[in-house]
Amino acid sequence: MNVTFHPVWQQVTPALAQELIAFWKEHNAIGDDATAQARTEQVVGVARDDAGQLCGVATAMIKVLPRLRQPMYYYRQFFSRALRGQHQELAFYQRCKAILQEHNQALAQPESLGILLEIENAKIASAYTQAIVPGFDAVFIGYSPRGLQLRVSYFEDATLLTPAPIRMQALPGGRAATR
Repeated sequence: MNVTFHPVWQQVTPALAQELIAFWKEHNAIGDDATAQARTEQVVGVARDDAGQLCGVATAMIKVLPRLRQPMYYYRQFFSRALRGQHQELAFYQRCKAILQEHNQALAQPESLGILLEIENAKIASAYTQAIVPGFDAVFIGYSPRGLQLRVSYFEDATLLTPAPIRMQALPGGRAATR
């Protein structure tokens, strides 16, 4: 399958948004229309097959992990069944990372240090057993509350920003715990 990559960060048209919603629904990726509509505003890039049909989508949104206290682009990538196993994952991710890095560097004040990945695909997670995987450029930092690998890929020349405030959570007995 020949695949073409199309960057669309902050350029999603209403027609593409509808196409994305239909794509996610068709592939049981996002069933809720409101969630799918909101996700269209986060699309970084799309992949199209020979017929011009969507077969891959990447999204990103700013997220701050309590332990890092730094803003990161929480990155998601979804491929249709036809594209899975075609060894496009890494190249697609690298293209999207470059788009986000370029966008971030063009801002007067950077909004992110890099990319945060929560590895949901069990096959990919089992392939990435090293703390630092050569060629992937993403460092293992622990596990998510869902028990999935968390990895971070920092942008070139990333500089720490002012730490986000620590949220306090009440524990039984009136004590406070930081998250």
